[in-house]
Amino acid sequence: QVQLVESGGGLVQAGGSLRLSCAVSGSIFSINVMGWYRQAPGKQRELVATITNGGTTNSAESVKGRFTISGDNAKHTVYLQMNSLKPEDTAVYYCNAGVKERCWMTERNYWGQGTQVTVSS
Repeated sequence: QVQLVESGGGLVQAGGSLRLSCAVSGSIFSINVMGWYRQAPGKQRELVATITNGGTTNSAESVKGRFTISGDNAKHTVYLQMNSLKPEDTAVYYCNAGVKERCWMTERNYWGQGTQVTVSS
């Protein structure tokens, strides 16, 4: 069983910063990609940023220059440093990981429970 546990959400004023963390635990052979997605009320879930186990990152245009994704492969943990937050960044942020539990198994996609980020104007 694989679990993703997020932390670090909260309420912050516009222009402030937050750091999200997501730790993957359980039966893990390898993790190929980890990332963050977000879903605002009434909107579809959207990509925020991803990072491969090799360190290659990708991020949405709306967060480039403000958010930074990083990871610790040894700890199976991914971080999202969010600076210069805007009210439009308000959403539930979900951690995602592509995990192989055994070398012979195919990769499966896992999600965290989500953490609320609220940015006040």
